[in-house]
Amino acid sequence: MTPSADPAGPADPDTGLLAPGWAGSAAAAATGDTAYLRALLDAEAALTRAQASLGLAPAEAATAVTEAADPDRFDARSLAERARAGGNPVIPLVAELTRAVGEEHGQYVHRGATSQDIMDTATMLVARRALAPVLADLGRTERALARLAAEHRDSALPGRTLTQHAVPTTFGLKAAGWRSLVLDARDRVSAVRNSLPAQLGGAAGTLAAFGAYGAPEPALLPPAYAREVGLRAADLPWHTLRTPIADLAGCLAFTAGALGKIAADVLTLSRTEIAEVAEGSGGGSSAMPHKANPVRATLLAAAARRAPQLAATLYAALVAEDERPAGAWHAEWEPLRDLLRLAGGAARDAAELAEGLQVRPDTMREHLGLTHGLIVSERLSAELAGLLGRARAKSLLTDLAQRTYTESRTLGELLSEVPELREVDLAGLTDPTRYTGCAGVLTDRALERR
Repeated sequence: MTPSADPAGPADPDTGLLAPGWAGSAAAAATGDTAYLRALLDAEAALTRAQASLGLAPAEAATAVTEAADPDRFDARSLAERARAGGNPVIPLVAELTRAVGEEHGQYVHRGATSQDIMDTATMLVARRALAPVLADLGRTERALARLAAEHRDSALPGRTLTQHAVPTTFGLKAAGWRSLVLDARDRVSAVRNSLPAQLGGAAGTLAAFGAYGAPEPALLPPAYAREVGLRAADLPWHTLRTPIADLAGCLAFTAGALGKIAADVLTLSRTEIAEVAEGSGGGSSAMPHKANPVRATLLAAAARRAPQLAATLYAALVAEDERPAGAWHAEWEPLRDLLRLAGGAARDAAELAEGLQVRPDTMREHLGLTHGLIVSERLSAELAGLLGRARAKSLLTDLAQRTYTESRTLGELLSEVPELREVDLAGLTDPTRYTGCAGVLTDRALERR
């Protein structure tokens, strides 16, 4: 077979073949090249409309630019290839949009703006649109976890610290904790989404060109632009004041990490030898027909591992020199899109995971006995100190703890042979389900948060 001149084959769109965490998600659709092209065109059209609203452009020009700003009329691949010449896709897009508008009104396309004005505004539009399904899926996750927390308010299981059984807790409290993280993510995403600003400053953030084109009060244009594009009006042009990008980085990385915590717990609790929970519909294996892998949790864990590094790149872009930077602004585009996709896919997977999670309280209860009753040793230390004295209680429990393993007997059985404890309710003291502290109350309190 004759080898192809291009072994990689022709260029094709990013379909997410290597990204099952976000492939096919609403976030993928909201951040694709077509979506970005739409946002760029929306930003350009809004600029002309804003100028028309202030009498700086004819109303007919605003209509003409808005009608021409149809992404179906533009070739995203061609724009991407031509973006290399100027370093961003706005330059070739403005040229094509001007031609599409026509000679009469083409002069009002991009009038007074700089490429970064349009690129930043489009990025905020993409983020705002991509975060809507993230919030919806976080809502689904929260509601499913609330149901689990209420249903399993008193379902006891071993609390684990440093990988070992510690003291009993409840699955309700664990699920309530997961839900709390999801609500924290929701609040952060919602706050950031509502604060995303339009960008308009001109070549060096002074709005000078708009005055040169006849605007008597150029400072009125950014608020009018923000209204037209549907974003917040910024106090200042933020070409090198990258708080909006840093805020996005923070809330998205936090969201991925918060959902990753849920995944980490599910991955542990669904191990074959633990099996206290299971995904409702686990994934299969290419080689082992018996497996039902916790795929949703696996994808969440992968997203949580990638997000911090992407956020770090965006935080590094805060160090932007001069009035408009070379490289810092450009470095943001891909990691921000990746973060939006990761968070969007993770929110989708978390909702599916929470809604389908199978909880096995009988298995949890069985595991409370794996340490032969030692899981309540903390309680016994406190209770027996009052009966036997602190030194005697500590010595006794240390000895009996060793014997539970050497003699394969439970701590309760051994305590029943201690003469000083014949009148003590040892069954109650050694019942791990009766030593969950305030887990139920804490769960109820957590579920009061809306």
